[in-house]
Amino acid sequence: MTNWLLYSVAVVIWGSSWFAVDFQLGEVPVELSIVYRYLLSTAILFLWCPLRRLSLRFDYRAHLYFAAIGTCLFGLNYVVVYNAQLYIPSALNAVVFTSIVWLNILNARVFMGATIGRWTYVGAGLGMAGVLVLFWPQIRDVDLGSTVLFGAGLSLTAAAIASLGSILSARAQLHGLPVMQSNAWSMLYGTILCAIIALLRGHSIVFDSSPGYVISMLYLAIFGSVIAFWCYLTLVGRIGAHRAGYGMVMFPIIAIIFSVLFQGLQMTAHIWTGVALVLLGNLFVLGRPGGRRTAAGLTPDSA
Repeated sequence: MTNWLLYSVAVVIWGSSWFAVDFQLGEVPVELSIVYRYLLSTAILFLWCPLRRLSLRFDYRAHLYFAAIGTCLFGLNYVVVYNAQLYIPSALNAVVFTSIVWLNILNARVFMGATIGRWTYVGAGLGMAGVLVLFWPQIRDVDLGSTVLFGAGLSLTAAAIASLGSILSARAQLHGLPVMQSNAWSMLYGTILCAIIALLRGHSIVFDSSPGYVISMLYLAIFGSVIAFWCYLTLVGRIGAHRAGYGMVMFPIIAIIFSVLFQGLQMTAHIWTGVALVLLGNLFVLGRPGGRRTAAGLTPDSA
């Protein structure tokens, strides 16, 4: 698959997953919902890999990577960001979490020695400004009390954890570890971690058998976890976490499109402006106009 296709699939799936997550919040504790989701994703991958003759046998060094990636990308990241939304509005949570774009840039420089082109900085700035404009009406009147600051801190922490997971995946790929099998093991370790957290928090094992909960869980497990993470982490290995991570600011755009189509959202001036800024930033990060094109259809950064 080309880089643009990988990027588009991940953005569309994760951008639409906001609607599926709404059906997961209810009588089932957050940690248990995450366990159910990734238990199913893990089972799918452990069945898929042998069918495709992909070996699941690795040495202990590889499993150290898998455990670390699972902890960051498929465990703590989700637990922390879901709990952040108990203290702050979803709009503010989305805005704070887009800091992952800058965190990926910083971590790519520190841990991967990546050279970050000036157009990536410009695009990242435009993207985050666009997300802020999109959600400005919802967050301008937020009371910055201790509870809100705590929630924002949790959201920022989740972004930092997810960014570290992206960098770990990039390093694992540099050591020759394949994405599909890495995800299988990493999701297993992340699932175990979430199950331990659920037990430590004293949650009773409950399940919601309603169609909304079950269907949304299937969508999140198959599309949101198995397919989207394969696309995103493959892209991280190809173009770096500092550029692949821009997809995080594209998710609200997809969510808005779904809201317009299915929820009757009216496009206002601030929405149009925010969308324009995010899309312009997308061009700078992934394909600067007028730049030299690569075989994959992306424009390399300028130093």
